[in-house]
Amino acid sequence: MSFAEVLAGLLLLLSAAGLAYLVAAIVLVRRLAARPASSPGAAPSVTILKPLHGAEPGLFANLSTFLNQDYRGPVQIVFGVQDPRDPAIAVVRRLEAAFPQADIELVVDSRLHGSNRKVSNLINMAERTRHEIVVLADSDMIVGPGYLARLLGELERPGVGAVTCLYHGVPCGTLPSRLSALAIDSHFLPSVAVGLGLGLASPCMGSTIALRHETLEAIGGFRSLADDLADDYRLGAAVRRLGLAVAVTPFTIGHACNETSFADLARQELRWVRTIRQIDPFGHAGSVVSHPFPLAVLAFCIAPGAFAAGFAAAALALRIALCLAVRQAFGVKAGGYGLAPLRDLLSFGIFVASFFGRDVSWRGHSYDVTPAGVLMAKTRH
Repeated sequence: MSFAEVLAGLLLLLSAAGLAYLVAAIVLVRRLAARPASSPGAAPSVTILKPLHGAEPGLFANLSTFLNQDYRGPVQIVFGVQDPRDPAIAVVRRLEAAFPQADIELVVDSRLHGSNRKVSNLINMAERTRHEIVVLADSDMIVGPGYLARLLGELERPGVGAVTCLYHGVPCGTLPSRLSALAIDSHFLPSVAVGLGLGLASPCMGSTIALRHETLEAIGGFRSLADDLADDYRLGAAVRRLGLAVAVTPFTIGHACNETSFADLARQELRWVRTIRQIDPFGHAGSVVSHPFPLAVLAFCIAPGAFAAGFAAAALALRIALCLAVRQAFGVKAGGYGLAPLRDLLSFGIFVASFFGRDVSWRGHSYDVTPAGVLMAKTRH
């Protein structure tokens, strides 16, 4: 056998493992969504912390969903910005006018406590926290009216110290945003379901983290995360070190995908995968099997044949079946299945690029990431 044939054979072996992965993902996505949700009992008082940076598209509508909650207990929502000229301030003022009965506070504080600017924002905002339950949620999340009640129901389960939420993509209509949403629905969400189902993942995501104020204090507060790239993951790990579990809800919330260019899409996805690589380098390397279509295409390019073509076709069919499983399991308004080949090739390209360099971009700032996962600020671009 020639070297090309051996290489193509190895790629097809990896692709075959990827086909098995996709089948497992379909099963485990359905199993995760089928887990009974905990019924909320008491309605403890809640503070929602919302760090903001800029007036991203749809910000008013997205934030409004957190103010339209069917929740019996007191809810305080604290918004925070670091720049007094931040256009997000005007959005908060609109929210105050639209929801005059809501307990809304705005913190404008430029103090930096480390290289992670979002965490610095949270440290400044946390000084205004008044209630026993603290909920953190990124600015681009979209939730339903039962979100808080269902979330707090999970937190009431014995032994649970924090609760986090999986999310699905909500595109804004541009091609990059549709590809971004498809990446979440067909790659990210299933990978977490597989990791949870096999006991290989310990997720804690910035989409939502709910925990008791006393738990937050016990892990050292937000200051202990001031320089971390993976601040949400580190928070979850700290909760687990207390002997408490981090629960994942059996429902998803929406993630607004606002990318308008392929450069925006690449920067964001490269930051995500480099974060995963930093958290779990061996698991990240092993995730090559989650890309069976590109692996089969590479094998076909090296040694064309019906076998490789069949693997590629099977991989695409299973990826689309996985998208349908996510749609049915979580009620996601999925679509864009015709983009699956392009999406899979882009995801593989981002995966490969994640091994070349440690720099990441976030909200107009560039950072180097040390092997310990510490952010080192570079220059603003």
